[in-house]
Amino acid sequence: MYVDLPKKMYYGIGEVAEAFDVNTSLIRFWEKEFDILKPKKNAKGNRKFTQEDIKNLELIYHLVKERGFTLEGAKTHLKEQKQEALDSFDIIRKLESIKGQLLKIKEQL
Repeated sequence: MYVDLPKKMYYGIGEVAEAFDVNTSLIRFWEKEFDILKPKKNAKGNRKFTQEDIKNLELIYHLVKERGFTLEGAKTHLKEQKQEALDSFDIIRKLESIKGQLLKIKEQL
């Protein structure tokens, strides 16, 4: 899945949920389940996600929604083979962004 978010330092949970096309409750649930997600919280408790959090959410989304891992399977996969998963996921993400750009160019022709 190619996530198209503007370049900012922090993203609200609503922006993130809309970009991934999921409910905000799922983002909050994944935050509790996965240790790699650490959004900043302000005094009111609003979550602010950084670029690193977005990258980790993309990886979790890829494992759970696209590859069909269970939550426990995704947790163990991230603990055991995190670097391999990140490397292959980075390649997939770059190819999907190139595909998105090519589709935009095709529409303009």
